[in-house]
Amino acid sequence: MTEHPGTEHSGTEHPGTERTYRVGYFVGSLSSTSINRILAKALIRLAPHDLEFVEIAIRDLPLYSPDYDANYPPEGAALKDAIAAVDAVLFVSPEYNRSIPGALKNAIDWASRPWGQNSFDHIPAAVIGASIGAIGTAVGQQSLRAVLSFCNARQMTSPEAYIHYTPEVFGDDGTVHNSGTEDFLRNYMREFRDHVVRVLTVLPR
Repeated sequence: MTEHPGTEHSGTEHPGTERTYRVGYFVGSLSSTSINRILAKALIRLAPHDLEFVEIAIRDLPLYSPDYDANYPPEGAALKDAIAAVDAVLFVSPEYNRSIPGALKNAIDWASRPWGQNSFDHIPAAVIGASIGAIGTAVGQQSLRAVLSFCNARQMTSPEAYIHYTPEVFGDDGTVHNSGTEDFLRNYMREFRDHVVRVLTVLPR
């Protein structure tokens, strides 16, 4: 695939690859100091070389209403165009009140409408998140998975990844200072890459 503006490449080589898979990633937090944005940087650094990444922004979306369905605003149309331009999606999100952040849910609502024009239909998808708490977004991920199931996304169900964040392990630039965590995240991204290939072999976009 050709390179697009804003594309971020991973740092792990994957020799002999004939195709590059474009992954759109969502960071569920709007915080300027989001630990999940740091996690996203780490995942990109550790991903196989044949994955390229572009962030799908959600900050500027207005609140969704069915009143917009007949005439989507530019922000909603841009979101759907961004999803259409990628091969797969990766959700990197915190847990808010035992569920998902409102901004992320709003983005999913925009992308799944108007009715019959669901941008997530059949798309390869994976969910991961970090928290300073011990359960590492486990409950929030289950909430997000339920939403994505209704949207008919083709989710990677294993390995699950509930990341306990500490600043001693994660550098702000996405470096990982614990070999066990680094190996786990690298394996997670390898599994995600293989999931994307399997889904696209059956359901090419």
